[in-house]
Amino acid sequence: MALSGWERLQAWIMRAGVSLLLGTLRLLGAWRPAAGPARVPPVTDPLLKLSAAKLAEKIRRREVSSVQVVQAYIDRIQEINPLVNAVVKERFSAALQEAAQADRLVEQEEGQGSLAALRQRCPLLGVPLTVKESFSLQGMPLSTGLVSRAQVVSNTDAPPVASLKRAGAIPLGVTNTSELCMWMESHNHVYGITRNPYDLERTPGGSSGGEGSVLGGGASVIGVGSDIGGSIRMPSFFSGIFGHKTTPYMVTYDGQHPPASGAHEDFISTGPMCRYAEDLLPVLEIMAGPNAHKLHLSEPVDLKKLRFFSVPHDGGSVYVPPVDKQLIQAQRQVVERLEADLGVKVQELCLPQLKYSFEIWNSYLGLPDKEGKPPQSFANALADGGAPVWPVWELVKRMLGKSSHTMAAIGVALSEKFMFSAPSHFLRQQKEALEKQLEELLGSDGVLLYPSHPYFAPKHHEPLLNPFSCAYTGIFNILGLPVTQCPLGLGREGLPLGLQVVAWRLQDRLTLATALYLEEAFGGWRDPGCSHTGQRPGC
Repeated sequence: MALSGWERLQAWIMRAGVSLLLGTLRLLGAWRPAAGPARVPPVTDPLLKLSAAKLAEKIRRREVSSVQVVQAYIDRIQEINPLVNAVVKERFSAALQEAAQADRLVEQEEGQGSLAALRQRCPLLGVPLTVKESFSLQGMPLSTGLVSRAQVVSNTDAPPVASLKRAGAIPLGVTNTSELCMWMESHNHVYGITRNPYDLERTPGGSSGGEGSVLGGGASVIGVGSDIGGSIRMPSFFSGIFGHKTTPYMVTYDGQHPPASGAHEDFISTGPMCRYAEDLLPVLEIMAGPNAHKLHLSEPVDLKKLRFFSVPHDGGSVYVPPVDKQLIQAQRQVVERLEADLGVKVQELCLPQLKYSFEIWNSYLGLPDKEGKPPQSFANALADGGAPVWPVWELVKRMLGKSSHTMAAIGVALSEKFMFSAPSHFLRQQKEALEKQLEELLGSDGVLLYPSHPYFAPKHHEPLLNPFSCAYTGIFNILGLPVTQCPLGLGREGLPLGLQVVAWRLQDRLTLATALYLEEAFGGWRDPGCSHTGQRPGC
């Protein structure tokens, strides 16, 4: 059964209407890019070009001190943050004190001949870390971009953050998000707008856009993000880094704002964002804590024994633009390299249910929790327990420059009136058919290649004109599958290419192993300061 002509017309009207509404909002609050260079300067300190795993090993061997590493990253943040506005609150002084403590611990353990035990106990000892501002980090703000929460400060650590700190990682600060983590651009009236290190006139995405920007700009090496519709994968794609959406419930969502409501906990994933693929697995293992054993991350993966599948696009959704030809070509090149290097045969597929990805994602987000309680409306979430937020009134206030909410947040609250309230019988059929087909297809040894997004990192506020493009990532949240976004070099205007690597539930290690291969084959992260020319100083 397919959508009727009338239903397709309704979908088109909805897309056109929401795009017109949000486009009008964009014009009402025109953003002017900051003066200065089009991208961040090149990375010059060699310490900034090492993975977290390599840095930790060098610190343990006393080839470099944690203080040196942390200071190098502080210097880089201070160099690029005035341009990208990614780190919204720093803790540099505390981080340097913790780095000095790490160095003293290494010296002490070396004297006792117990460095091997130290490696086991603190695998990330002395390594810098950045954290999305929606996570609790003791002493740091927890506003999630709401003006009404601007003075809220965490007095505890979210469990995944606490696990990373116990493993020896040293937080440098927290990074920007969209309001309440519910938009494709990291912009709010507490901290302002975050910019893409490859092009300051473009967005690094959202909601983990601050993490994407600081990592892509070479000012962090590992970070923490969360994802309910692509909030790890889109910023990772736009910013040229690796990001992993875990199998749900493997990493706890506790300690984040806003709290999950309705069925959202079934679809949210917390996971690592890293500049280097080799850091994904160890950081995920630490973050997963007591659930790590369920992922069997220590089991070796032989890529030559995996079955690979490629789906180049969603089949023609009425909500989403076609995939850029350069992205399709990049995915084709991945297929060719896999077949040439590994001797495997990559099967190209068409999964017709994917054309309904946005409708499935949007409607399933409206489902109640197991006790029948529906999710909190976005407008009520914006109120954060205070006076009710009326979207139309906020729009009027925005026209007068008086609203404390961004146009995107107002648009999302307004568009709730147009969205599906619950999945129809037809959409349930499509979701269940897709789920069954992927389970049979992937099993315990299958990997699927799929675009991360239909187009390159857009210019600021352009997501308002294509508000449903998160469908390419959001569908896997509803299906509960692990996905790793992998960079594939640079394309048009020096902007990052990439694709998603998907596996069946609990098979995260397959996508992480594929990410390691793709990093070696395609070069992984590229210095944004060198993205337009190799003749610039430091390149």
